[in-house]
Amino acid sequence: MAVSPMSKIFLNGRFSVQSLSGVQRFATEITRALSEIWPADLPRPELLTPRTDPAVSIDLGFTARSCGRFQGQIWEQIDLPKAAASGLLVNLGNTAPLHLSSRHSRQLVVIHDAGVFSTPQSYSRQFRAYYKVLHRLLALGKTRIVTVSDFSRNDIARHLKIDPARISVITEGADHATRIAADRTILKTHGLESRKYVLAVGNKAPHKDFAALDHLAATLAQRGIRLVISGGMNGRVFSAGAPDLQHATYVGRVTDAELHALYSEAACFVFPSIYEGFGLPPVEAMEAGCPVVARDIPVLREICGQAALFGRDPSDLTACVIELLDHPDRAADLRRVGYEQVQKYRWTIAAKQLLDIMREEFVKC
Repeated sequence: MAVSPMSKIFLNGRFSVQSLSGVQRFATEITRALSEIWPADLPRPELLTPRTDPAVSIDLGFTARSCGRFQGQIWEQIDLPKAAASGLLVNLGNTAPLHLSSRHSRQLVVIHDAGVFSTPQSYSRQFRAYYKVLHRLLALGKTRIVTVSDFSRNDIARHLKIDPARISVITEGADHATRIAADRTILKTHGLESRKYVLAVGNKAPHKDFAALDHLAATLAQRGIRLVISGGMNGRVFSAGAPDLQHATYVGRVTDAELHALYSEAACFVFPSIYEGFGLPPVEAMEAGCPVVARDIPVLREICGQAALFGRDPSDLTACVIELLDHPDRAADLRRVGYEQVQKYRWTIAAKQLLDIMREEFVKC
């Protein structure tokens, strides 16, 4: 089918001016991967961003252009659709404009999960109200919806009351976890010894359920092993979670190089979350050669396969971690299987999947 030479492709670059968390990580990495595989027969996308001071300096491989006069959600709903009126708009971070200025324009949005519906207690009242309305209205229009797991597709479809077949599924990647050399100075900073700690990564939102690790932290302390927790908390998005665990060491937000070191030197990684759309930290751990213990929920079974031990409750999670500590051969087996499993999660693979969907939507512009 012939396409109009006036048609263009735009990327919603709002993520590039936000703090880096799971959704922003996805958007950043898949944008970089798209830039590396972009085909010659499609117009090269333009990354549209809000105006910032200083200007955004992150290099994502595409030409970036700041536009409009607003910020945040208002920019996305007012300025962005005007700037993207002449083509396909690709939104990678859960949100998208409800109205595009041109009847010739189209858009797709990657909605990572249905957390505001399934675990509303994890989100601030304002945040979940906005997302619920936004996602329901996007589902009523012609916006193409994409997500990152079969579980998430079914959960989103259930809450938005649409056919799951309307939602396309792509994967995520893990190769960013080892792209930057490990910075082991963080181990010295916090007095950590190789294989003498267990790592957990995430924020303290209720659905991450770090409270489930209290039993593990106390058990490890009796063995002279520390539970180390890395991550931050965005209070505008998430509601308050559990208080800090008494026997855990909190290292806060860390750089990619520091996180690489924490993963690669840990005895194992534990992920107690009760709800995810994909679950990026476990595959990051596999990428870095760290055996994984995960909560026994459908999406983590889907993503981790046979490359993790699964626990249903706090005592199960503790038992799984102790099994790996007491049986080094079992931990070595998980490292091997994890390495095989993680080969499915490369950003180039995800970018190719998204590119196919973008091509389908572009010819409709």
